[in-house]
Amino acid sequence: MATLITPALVCALRPHGEQGAIARLLTPGHGLLAGYVRGGRSRVLRPVLLPGNAVKAEFRARTEEQLAGLTVELEHSRAPLLAEALAAAAIDWVCAVTAVALPEGTPFPALYQALQGVLGAVEAAPAARGWAVALVRYELLLLAELGFGLDLTRCAAMGGNDDLAFVSPRSAAAVSRAAAVGYEDRLLPLPAFLLEGGAGDWPSILDGLRLTGFFLERSVLTDWRADVLASRERLVDRLKRAVA
Repeated sequence: MATLITPALVCALRPHGEQGAIARLLTPGHGLLAGYVRGGRSRVLRPVLLPGNAVKAEFRARTEEQLAGLTVELEHSRAPLLAEALAAAAIDWVCAVTAVALPEGTPFPALYQALQGVLGAVEAAPAARGWAVALVRYELLLLAELGFGLDLTRCAAMGGNDDLAFVSPRSAAAVSRAAAVGYEDRLLPLPAFLLEGGAGDWPSILDGLRLTGFFLERSVLTDWRADVLASRERLVDRLKRAVA
């Protein structure tokens, strides 16, 4: 990659040197890419490099192994959302998990489109219920794209796809209501909206977050518990308080 110009979504930023920063951006064709932004923590660029913002990015590197220099041009700001506690928590989490979970330089076009969709839903929805379902679906897709997908197509115990209501934490496969009798407390509830589409009520949304959170913690975020999962816990706590 000598020079690459691409649309991108800002996922993470960390300081580097006195005024510089290393930004991690999700791109449609090249996946997650990191680059050094000169003056990235300056008054001018700090608002551009907020997680969730859409930018036009230009990466320049002499070799594939070298950290690219990066310049960015703001295309769409989501800064106003950061004044809203729930919206800010959602953006913080969904961008952070994307930044730490994905390998660099591997295209994930479906995830790029899905992240665009989640951020757009957070921006457009008047209440959290309007975007929380999209967030659960994004987490489910993230698991699948990384090779840890759940099998929600048939009952792991009895076969068939009738009345699937739980997921086995051991096999990550669906379990029907009939097969789950007597074992309900050992299984994870499977919200209907993940099978049927459409919206979900708050109990099913919280069940969905519990489901995806279990497998993200077990399979994807094993080395990032303290740093990244804390942002998810803050989001879920705020959602619970909002609907209490």
